[in-house]
Amino acid sequence: MATPTDPRERRPRTVFRRLDGILLLDKPQGLSSNQALQRVRHLFRAEKGGHTGSLDPLATGLLPVCFGEATKIAGGLLGARKAYETVARLGITTDTDDAEGQALRERPVPVLTIDAIDAALRRLTGRIRQRPPIYSALKRGGEPLYAKARRGETIAVEEREVEVHAFDLLSAADLLDGGEPLLRLNVECGSGTYVRSLVRDLGELLGCGAHVAELRRLWVDPFRDPRMWTLDGLEQLREHAGERVLDACLLPIEAGMASWPEVRVNAVQAQRLGRGQGLRGPYPPRGRQVAILDEQGRGLGLGEVDAEGGLRPVRLFRWAAVAGAAEARADAPRCP
Repeated sequence: MATPTDPRERRPRTVFRRLDGILLLDKPQGLSSNQALQRVRHLFRAEKGGHTGSLDPLATGLLPVCFGEATKIAGGLLGARKAYETVARLGITTDTDDAEGQALRERPVPVLTIDAIDAALRRLTGRIRQRPPIYSALKRGGEPLYAKARRGETIAVEEREVEVHAFDLLSAADLLDGGEPLLRLNVECGSGTYVRSLVRDLGELLGCGAHVAELRRLWVDPFRDPRMWTLDGLEQLREHAGERVLDACLLPIEAGMASWPEVRVNAVQAQRLGRGQGLRGPYPPRGRQVAILDEQGRGLGLGEVDAEGGLRPVRLFRWAAVAGAAEARADAPRCP
């Protein structure tokens, strides 16, 4: 008698390929960022992939995914400015500071006015000190804090300084109409800021506690007006239109380099950089990391301009040296 097999065992093994580009994924609720990354990496059959900043399983919205050589700029995108829309549920605090956690304390919600809410929001705007959630991907001793928290370990998380560019009330209709004590909020913030912590601290300023009920990331610099793709949409494209059409959903690496100052180099200079050699310059801006492009606007990688204006390579794409050498040979004078 045949033994039933796990359906997953019958799936064909993914044959990965070299693929470079950036996918603006609309992450669905219920998946971790890494789970979403692995889904699209297998869907595109990309050998190498990484995402540029985690979203909680509760959260939806923009998750830039870098394939291939684009992973070399992913670290720079991690520190980019981001925007969110969130719904705060007043009156209940949880151990994760969002709706997926266990309730810790419930308190009555006082009578609140728009002016009182706005005043509390202003106190959480600008350069502020923030304590990250215990359940977070921050690492201590090489292990994420959430792993320690799940084991019941006592964790003291230190405050750190973050930048909140905007924290605004979009709607308090439910609360003011006597319905659910919900606030819909807009957040624009810099790297390392936790929206869950902002909502938790807002609840304390309002005297009743709060947690994140909904969270959606709207944009990440330099993708201010993103055309996002859902997992379902990508899977349908793959099934009905094929891999070439699926690949057309990717942005070129250059689209992710727009946040860095730009430096253009000719073929001979590109060849020198590709060999790991620096260029004297002077190149602006001094003391900054820059995007290096060739004369046609193709990205070659990231570099750094020193205090004297010299340019040195930091992380170049695999084609930088080859392209530079080929162009230099093509431009070389030939014997008649």
